[in-house]
Amino acid sequence: MSVALFEPYALRSLTVPNRVWMAPMCQYSAETSGPNAGVAGDWHFAHYAARATGGAGLILVEATAVSPEGRISPADLGLWNDTQVEGLRRISGFLKEHGTVPGIQIGHAGRKASTNRPWQGRGPVDPSEGWQPVGPSPVAFDEAHPVPTELTVERIREITGQFADAARRALAAGFEVLEVHGAHGYLIGEFLSPHSNHRTDAYGGSFENRTRLALEVVDAVRAVWPEELPLFFRISATDWLEDQGWTADETVRFAALLREHGVDLLDVSSGGNGGPARIPVGPGYQVPFAARVKAETGLPVAAVGLITESGQAEKILANGEADAVLLGRELLRDASWPRRAARELGATTPAPSQYAWAI
Repeated sequence: MSVALFEPYALRSLTVPNRVWMAPMCQYSAETSGPNAGVAGDWHFAHYAARATGGAGLILVEATAVSPEGRISPADLGLWNDTQVEGLRRISGFLKEHGTVPGIQIGHAGRKASTNRPWQGRGPVDPSEGWQPVGPSPVAFDEAHPVPTELTVERIREITGQFADAARRALAAGFEVLEVHGAHGYLIGEFLSPHSNHRTDAYGGSFENRTRLALEVVDAVRAVWPEELPLFFRISATDWLEDQGWTADETVRFAALLREHGVDLLDVSSGGNGGPARIPVGPGYQVPFAARVKAETGLPVAAVGLITESGQAEKILANGEADAVLLGRELLRDASWPRRAARELGATTPAPSQYAWAI
């Protein structure tokens, strides 16, 4: 009997060896200033290498900023200069050597930028160490965050170009999958949601206007990202805000547009845009959003969110609710989760020679 979790998956010219993928998770471990600001170092290499030897079919490297001002924290990775390419190339090369498809997520933090590392508290950094965040409207994320500077149309176009430049560098760094970060209340998601976007120009108000930046970024990225390589988009399927935020209905409508604009897979998460959100967290709580997008638009989807058990992940795929599962914190707890899942489900998965001879 075949095991859906360990069947290969074709995306454009790529074949991913299995459907257990690693979600992008910031490590907040780059140098914060100087010539090596935003450069991937030894921690990043060891972190991603362990998940590759642990059997993940695809690894999406953490949210990587398209500009210094686009970082969530000063310790984020970046792809705004060529120095940053080299450290990432070391990682992508190791992943490919061990059979894992290397992917990377690019993004801009918008009004949630210039914050501390999570273990130092999630509030804004000291003004002497940070910068002024920007957003679609002068609406703060919460009482602890500053009011962002409203972006001019000229600056919006500049940021769109920064996404394209980061995509070119991602390709130079050896990545084979690129994901645009449009979720969790960061810049693109801020434009999507009427909760954070109060503009009255061509980038605000109607659904068409609120989705304009996202589609312009996708078009700019797709124009420089090779035709034979896949492009993903990560979305918050809902803000979990009653009558004032981005909704699941809008996600389905938007997913159809993304497909038309060259997106190959929707990475379906939720929340993160502030406000009085009531989130019914539980095992697989976001899977129904992914399943709905897949059923109503035909766009391939990856499900994420409290997927922790092998049988649970297998059922999601076997039921046709998603095309792959993206594991986040579970892969922080267990770097070899894919190999353990294969044993539990009676599947086989290759291991590095250094391990295979012994196990």
